[in-house]
Amino acid sequence: MFANPFTDEELGQRLEAVRGAMETRGLDLVLLSTPENIFYLTGLDHWGYFAPHLLIVPPEGEMVLVTRQMERVSIEKQVRNALFHGHADNETAADLAVRFLKDSFAAKERSRAVLKAVVEEIEGQADDGAMRIGVETWSSGHSYGFGHALRESLPDVHWVDVTGLVDNLRLVKSPLEQDLMRRAAAISDIAAEAAIAAIRDGASERDVVAECHATMIRAGGEVPGFGPFIRPGKRLGEEHTTWGDGVYQAGEPVFIELSGCVSRYHSPLGRLVHVGSIRDEDASMAEVSRGAFEAVLSALRPGVLARDVYAAWQAVVDEAGLSHYRRHHCGYCVGIGFPPSWTGGNRVTGLRHDSDLEIREGMTFHILSWLMGTGKGDFFVSNAVLLGPDGTEVLTKTPLGPTIR
Repeated sequence: MFANPFTDEELGQRLEAVRGAMETRGLDLVLLSTPENIFYLTGLDHWGYFAPHLLIVPPEGEMVLVTRQMERVSIEKQVRNALFHGHADNETAADLAVRFLKDSFAAKERSRAVLKAVVEEIEGQADDGAMRIGVETWSSGHSYGFGHALRESLPDVHWVDVTGLVDNLRLVKSPLEQDLMRRAAAISDIAAEAAIAAIRDGASERDVVAECHATMIRAGGEVPGFGPFIRPGKRLGEEHTTWGDGVYQAGEPVFIELSGCVSRYHSPLGRLVHVGSIRDEDASMAEVSRGAFEAVLSALRPGVLARDVYAAWQAVVDEAGLSHYRRHHCGYCVGIGFPPSWTGGNRVTGLRHDSDLEIREGMTFHILSWLMGTGKGDFFVSNAVLLGPDGTEVLTKTPLGPTIR
């Protein structure tokens, strides 16, 4: 379906970083099941993740990828750095993984016997010899049944939750990844331009999205993690719904949030388009929204905490007489994403008022300056932003608005 976008050197550096984290935590193996993390370490990009995948990462040697047998062709074409073990549909990925792990345990037993003696001599305490295996317990690919089968079949293992281990490594983007983010941003802008051009009094919701999606695909975009979200303002609160059977009418706003996707990397943007006219209070709120967005750009610096970035956004909002207004975040980290989301998995790493996430150079964000339901006017704008060596780089270039169609 797609070519592996990563060089051997890049993949090797990522694997070494994971192994360094494994060593720090005293892990014998790590079992990864999050699609984004498997892609990050192998480059496997397909729609087969609806069924469990398991990437077995040992402290040395080749990784092992366990999936359905029918995925062999895609994996052979895309994956260069992991052995493939496929299971038939009369068994599960857990069944095959257990057989493989038991074989690995037998081979490991001899070396562990030596290690056990060393530990006892140095620390003066017994080592039960049990393997320490890390699993992502909060992964979309790690169902209750999958985890239960592993634990029941391997009762003598010390299971360690490593949720976030690889996700945290993914937060800082390499130069190659940054380039993919810029390419995705260019497609986001092209798709947004097509959607905005199609919006008018009497335009159907379906036609607007059809123009947007067709343009995105023709521009080189791949299937995004979700969206595009394009819907009338009266359905704004539905959050993660998109087009329906309605017709846009003069006097109403149209919500747009979308992202181009290149090699699974996403650079989202959001805009509010007004059909025919804009209320004065909404035009005034647009100025506040833009000012708060600029405050976030100024606050994003290496070493600051996410809560400080949110505070910069909130300060502009408070100064505008909206101290009653609060948001759960003013943006979140973004990059690799598989359906059903572009947020990088089943959790959101947000720029929240209570977050102690340290901002680092190379991070990429979807920054949202959202001022809807304030009681004094409505507006919002969002963009993909990279924190580079020279400060923030706004990747998406679509005019902030207000935009009237």
